[in-house]
Amino acid sequence: MIKTPLTRWFDLDTPVFGAPMAGVAGGELARAVSLGGGLGMIGVGAATPPEWITEQARLSTEADVSFGVGLMAWVLADRPELLAATVAAEPALVSVSFGDPAPFVGPLHDAGIAVATAVNSRADLDRAHAAGADVIVAQGTEAGGHTGHRSTLPLLQEVLAATDRPVLAAGGVATGAGLAAVLVAGAAGAWIGTPFLACTEATTSPAARERVRAASGDDTVLTSAFDIAQGLAWPDRWPGRALVNDFTETWHGREAELRGDTRAAEWVRRARADGDLAAAPVYAGESVGLVTAEESATDVVRRLTTDARTALERAPRLLGRANTIP
Repeated sequence: MIKTPLTRWFDLDTPVFGAPMAGVAGGELARAVSLGGGLGMIGVGAATPPEWITEQARLSTEADVSFGVGLMAWVLADRPELLAATVAAEPALVSVSFGDPAPFVGPLHDAGIAVATAVNSRADLDRAHAAGADVIVAQGTEAGGHTGHRSTLPLLQEVLAATDRPVLAAGGVATGAGLAAVLVAGAAGAWIGTPFLACTEATTSPAARERVRAASGDDTVLTSAFDIAQGLAWPDRWPGRALVNDFTETWHGREAELRGDTRAAEWVRRARADGDLAAAPVYAGESVGLVTAEESATDVVRRLTTDARTALERAPRLLGRANTIP
């Protein structure tokens, strides 16, 4: 076990929080992360039916483990039913990110639910404070999926110096040593996504899981091309980090030309329908090169915890202390 303020708050064995990756993190993945001792999160997308939230949350409830739900602020303004379904599911934690969380914190607190929000800049942190968020997720650009432009470690240090709220580090944490590193830096845990992309409980296709396992850390690109082609209303300041493919090689850097190009839009639409990864997005972070096996998320969490403990137990050697692991 590894104890931090957040493991005590949510009664966890380890400070591993599964990132709420829409299209990847359903109820099975959230349950598996929680069974490993962390807190699994269910990712809700822009087109998710509210009934799906209820169904997916039931998997963790029936297994008698805690879970969380991740929502996107820019979506909730037009789809309040997603917030209602989330509150009814009674998660331990709800993240509201990618926009101002303020309108949604009050209803969640009224329901006794803790609120997290991802920040990608100091201005985001100030907004999170004003909104009354309980947990801050310092998300660096190394993260997979939609993210900002600041690197994890500098952002984490700046956030830790400017907040009294517990902070989770997000972006690039994929090993026990990485988890230990952010804990030593002062984080209360890690918000982890990419290491779960190839897990058996993820909702990704077998082909996507294979593509993740074959990728290296050099194979990602931070791009808005997929969002533009699909006509998604993602705010411009949050592009998505995805694996490079034929579509990004053709259109990344040509976003102005891409807007309104019906052929490009059809290429992505058809690719997603057919599972053609030459044009369909596979969102993944820069730590993807460390994901080499298809295994249960429960095993991933337990390995991260064991390896982090080993790293933390060895850390006193840096201070010249005796009686440490050789």
